[in-house]
Amino acid sequence: MGRRVGCGNRGFIGHRQVKQSRIKRCRVCKAEFRPLNSLAKVCSVDCAVALVAKQKALAERRQDKIKRESLKTRRDYIKEAQVAFNSYIRCRDRHQLCICCGSPLPVDGVGGGFDCGHYRSVGSAPHLRFDERNAHGQTKQCNRWGAGRAVDYRIGLIARIGLQAVEALEASQGIAKWSADELKAIRDCYRAKRKALLKEMETA
Repeated sequence: MGRRVGCGNRGFIGHRQVKQSRIKRCRVCKAEFRPLNSLAKVCSVDCAVALVAKQKALAERRQDKIKRESLKTRRDYIKEAQVAFNSYIRCRDRHQLCICCGSPLPVDGVGGGFDCGHYRSVGSAPHLRFDERNAHGQTKQCNRWGAGRAVDYRIGLIARIGLQAVEALEASQGIAKWSADELKAIRDCYRAKRKALLKEMETA
């Protein structure tokens, strides 16, 4: 039988080289440990039990999310997509002036400092609800208590996107017939666009 000879972190038993495993960090308690095999993820039995419980809870949450998604209606997806779109517009226009009155848009406030106001309302032109040309930052006063201030909005909109684009919006006719999958894609798109815009602002 071969004789073991110490050699740093390695040893030899006969002609077979034995290498100690690399130190890992426990997935649960974050303590450093040297695992008995390369597949070990935790440092103790207690942490192993905790990891299994955590994985089980995550799996249950995923199943709950899938179930909730399956119960959603087209109306639910429209609402989620609208929230994501409006949030992106507010983020995009946070350093702009109100499209109607030209006053600075307050960033802070209950429910957000200002609104995402549509030039052609969602009720009268639902096919334009996700058109970025048709939505701009607007003070709550102008949007909610000024009946949208359509005339002032039009003046501000012409200054911002040009008369030709405004007239194209005014002439636009269509039917809002998004499928559930299309609405989910719109929702996810504007969530991603807002996230990218915030990241860009942080690094600017």
